[in-house]
Amino acid sequence: MNNDSISYKRLNKGCIFTIMALAIPTMIENILQVLIGTADTYFVSKIGTEAVAAVGITNLIMNIYIAFFIALGVGTVAIVSRNIGANEFENANNAVKQSIILALGVGISFGIINFIFAKDILLFLGAEERVIKYALPYFYSVAVPAVFLCLMLILSSSLRGAGDTKTPMKIAIVSNIINIVLDYVLIFGIFDFKGLGILGAGIATTVSRIVGVSLLLIKINGNETRLHINIFDKWEIRKDVMQSIAKIGLPAGVDKLIMRFGQLVYGGLIIQIGTEAYAAHNIAGTIEAYSYLPGMGFGVAATTLVGQSLGANNADEAKQYGLISYILSTGFMVVVGAIFYIFAPVLAGLFSEDIEVIGLVVKVLRIIALVQPFLCSTLVITSALHGAGDTKFPMYSTFIGIWGVRVLGVYLLGIRLNYGLFGVWLAVSIDIVIRGIILMIRFMKGEWKKNKNRIRTYI
Repeated sequence: MNNDSISYKRLNKGCIFTIMALAIPTMIENILQVLIGTADTYFVSKIGTEAVAAVGITNLIMNIYIAFFIALGVGTVAIVSRNIGANEFENANNAVKQSIILALGVGISFGIINFIFAKDILLFLGAEERVIKYALPYFYSVAVPAVFLCLMLILSSSLRGAGDTKTPMKIAIVSNIINIVLDYVLIFGIFDFKGLGILGAGIATTVSRIVGVSLLLIKINGNETRLHINIFDKWEIRKDVMQSIAKIGLPAGVDKLIMRFGQLVYGGLIIQIGTEAYAAHNIAGTIEAYSYLPGMGFGVAATTLVGQSLGANNADEAKQYGLISYILSTGFMVVVGAIFYIFAPVLAGLFSEDIEVIGLVVKVLRIIALVQPFLCSTLVITSALHGAGDTKFPMYSTFIGIWGVRVLGVYLLGIRLNYGLFGVWLAVSIDIVIRGIILMIRFMKGEWKKNKNRIRTYI
């Protein structure tokens, strides 16, 4: 065995350790977020069906805002990681400052819109009067102070870009525990306090976010990370840095919006197939969400490490980090897929007692199980490209995949050819396979390496 092969193996082991150290905390954080979402729904469901609908309709709006917040986050990670890799820490700190200013501007702007047009927005989405009664207090308490969610996403992204995924995880744990405790106290009351109902749920969410933002600011204001910002220093607006964040991040935000609107359209088509089909679709989607967790975790690792490697002018290392992140994530997701395939009837039975619905969910879960490697590519390889500042290509592939393959395929296979929900998820799978292959080809060709100097010059 020659020295080159020995050093390559050592490098691989080092890469795996580094990737896992970044990915596992993010996976834990994502799992907690899913579980907390389940707990929130459980508490709110005790108020009544209208309350659950109120939370759901508010989340529809918040998901659109989150697309813009994610755009800022992607731009922040790409620039921070690049400068950290180049040991240009002042530039990284400055990028975080500009991201915070942007977050304040975007978050407060959305908050003002929400405050002024709250009822109009809810009516536009088709909320009935009996739902609006519950939706308005929740909407005001969650959507108006959306700036805290935006800041939390940006500050967490900044730390991840610097290679610190443990701090966002720890702070997410704290804020989520606060959310659960306050949910119970503020919704149902304690001792002589009678509780605030749905308003209490909204306040609990916002307070937990305020605590999260405060803890993140304290962390970044300290000297324990490679990022350090004194929030009491003089701040100035740098348009060139803001433009670079927006230029990199905006396509990623548009990518999410394309996905959201596409889901609304083909969701409407599924409703036409029948109530059982729509129920089975939602159940399968709920279960499928767990398969995304490894991909999201390793995606964060890929974004950070690809960006840092390019900042250090090591494109080969960046490519290696991207590929190993994909391989490791695929291993996890294949295991999840095997569980879906083998235990599909058991998993479906947890959510429904309807034999027809269970049968449909089983078929869908087994389709999902077979496309896990390609789904992994749409998550991890997309994140690797984002870390390289190549955000436009994934956006184009999402547009073609969602509207040219998925929506059209759902209509043709699910409705016109009468394959029902099986046809719907066949179309979804075709989209995932095509996009997964295209994204991998893009990454392997290395066009993204051309971005390595362009991002640096923005700062």
